[in-house]
Amino acid sequence: MTPARKAGNDPQEWLNRAKSNLVRAKEDIRLSGVFLEDLCFDAQQATEKAIKAVLIRRNIQFPYVHDLMALLALIEKEGESLPEPVKQAGRLTRFAVVTRYPGLEEPVTREEYERAVIIAEAVVQWAGKQVKKPKRQKRR
Repeated sequence: MTPARKAGNDPQEWLNRAKSNLVRAKEDIRLSGVFLEDLCFDAQQATEKAIKAVLIRRNIQFPYVHDLMALLALIEKEGESLPEPVKQAGRLTRFAVVTRYPGLEEPVTREEYERAVIIAEAVVQWAGKQVKKPKRQKRR
């Protein structure tokens, strides 16, 4: 197995990438000419990668999709209760594709952007705690 492949199975590396996307979502607002849609995409990506870090940590197989509710459902299926702020992640799914292209949706508002960042921060923080938890034994 190549080193890059091993990193793909490391939940901490996924979490590191999630944190990178979150930094861009928060900090790039200061750049002129940046679209809120692009910043919301970074918030969605931070959330998606954080959730996938938890899935990897729990050895749960997942599809490479952007549907955050479908990914969270895989965690719930294993008996995990999700905190309310994490359940809000599904609101960010639309930022993965549709809002990235001109004319497919109304422009993202500042309020939507701020909400997206709050949700992404909550999910990344939650995922960080989940990744650090000791591994649970698989149910038989």
